[in-house]
Amino acid sequence: MRIPFLVHAHEFPIPGSHPQPPLDIHCSWLLLSCSTVVSIRKHPDFATTGQWNAVTEAGGKQTSHVFDAVMVCSGNFSEPSLPLQCFPGIERFRGQYFHSRQYKHPDVFQGKRVLVVGMGNSGVDIAVEASRVAAKVMISTTRGAWLLSRVFEHGYPWDMILNTRLMSLIKTNLPGPLSWWLLNYKVNRWFNHANYGLQPENSWLVREPVLNDDLPSYILTGRITIKPGVKEFKDNSVVFHNCPEEEPIDIVVFCTGYTVSFPFLEESVVRVENKHASLYKYVFPPQLQKPTLAVLGLIKPLGAIMPVAEMQARWVSRVFKGLCQLPPQAVMEKEVNEKKKNQIQWFGLTFDEVLKTEWLVYLDTLASFIGAKPSVLGLLCTDPRLALTIFFGPCSPYQYRLEGPGRWQGARQAILTQWDRVLKPTRTRVPAGSSSSFLSLLTVVGLLLLLAAVIFGFL
Repeated sequence: MRIPFLVHAHEFPIPGSHPQPPLDIHCSWLLLSCSTVVSIRKHPDFATTGQWNAVTEAGGKQTSHVFDAVMVCSGNFSEPSLPLQCFPGIERFRGQYFHSRQYKHPDVFQGKRVLVVGMGNSGVDIAVEASRVAAKVMISTTRGAWLLSRVFEHGYPWDMILNTRLMSLIKTNLPGPLSWWLLNYKVNRWFNHANYGLQPENSWLVREPVLNDDLPSYILTGRITIKPGVKEFKDNSVVFHNCPEEEPIDIVVFCTGYTVSFPFLEESVVRVENKHASLYKYVFPPQLQKPTLAVLGLIKPLGAIMPVAEMQARWVSRVFKGLCQLPPQAVMEKEVNEKKKNQIQWFGLTFDEVLKTEWLVYLDTLASFIGAKPSVLGLLCTDPRLALTIFFGPCSPYQYRLEGPGRWQGARQAILTQWDRVLKPTRTRVPAGSSSSFLSLLTVVGLLLLLAAVIFGFL
């Protein structure tokens, strides 16, 4: 079986999250990262074989291939979205403007007055870098954003605190209003977002958090100013909504995101509607006669993308081999449509939010398809220490190597010692008389057990 990873010429496949056995599929892999994918079309006998005709180009020469299956790994950052029509007056603006995709180095902002439009992770990172050399930096945002520090509670990484089975249980089972209140409380413990002009207008919607440790202090010291949405551009200035004064600017960076695009595929293969690709579990086009094409990485989980892409690849490889079966087409299409409706209610109306999903729930779902989902209740009887660590501790990818295809003998030990590896780089000096880490861990576990007991009492 020959299967290509199809990626754009300027991109690379997503690596696994840690060393592990190769994918559970015996085939001849063709990596097309050094070639431009011109087209992918169904083979004339696709209904019988499920094969694909691929045309690639390298060095001005085109080559045709026939593959049994295709993985599209171009992700969601391949085609920049630059909706200039939404910004009146941009055509007469005499300064420089570009999409964040084109940004390379802060030297371009030396001594300039800079406006960053959009408040995603890229926009905030660019604004922070620009503020170190620019004369003035402003961030324009219409919706605001929740800001998280990479250094979370007690100095631990944020995802190892928030992405646990206990926290997932809380988020998915508590009533909506209570979940939103807890979210507001949690993110505002660092600083009050409303006082810094960052509070999202619709705080009940789940927005992608922005990860940056510098922005609050830069706002506090005046190096960065938060502004509302752009009303119009003028020759050398900008006017914001609800702000009568003009702000002189020299450079505009549009951090306006990306659009979904598959220029090498026929529209009937992957349906893109309202900037959203209709895919079963964000991976398989439900209408195909044969499940031999999969899209990997076109998702925005509220957590690391690497374990998600790895799990998608494990599931896809088994579907290609015929070891996992997909539901009937009608069932898949119904779920895709229901998913879009639910996400519009929970996340909002924009394309970015449609791609978002609960990280751990999604990983568990795909893992259950291939028999790799860990059973906490089962382990509680056979290995209580491991079960408690899995439930209360970080949901690292090791958990999905305890059983099923690709099972790894070292997974248990890796889970039990993961905190040692996280903290070792920071413990370059151990102060004399420091408290025992074991007692601290015991205290944390005790509090978590008490919290779990309360939660289960209300479920």
